[in-house]
Amino acid sequence: MAKKPFALRIDEKMMQAVEKWAEDEFRSTNGQIEWIIYEALKKAKRLQKLKDQDS
Repeated sequence: MAKKPFALRIDEKMMQAVEKWAEDEFRSTNGQIEWIIYEALKKAKRLQKLKDQDS
């Protein structure tokens, strides 16, 4: 799976919370953000739709 870079503007306090969460779970900040997005997509049942678009 290719990864596409993009800029993310986020509130400083929110970013600090994500960085702390990532540290607590031994992930990079980027990895933590990817995991959060993945979990949100899974919960919203949108992952299959994304897989269909890739084909």
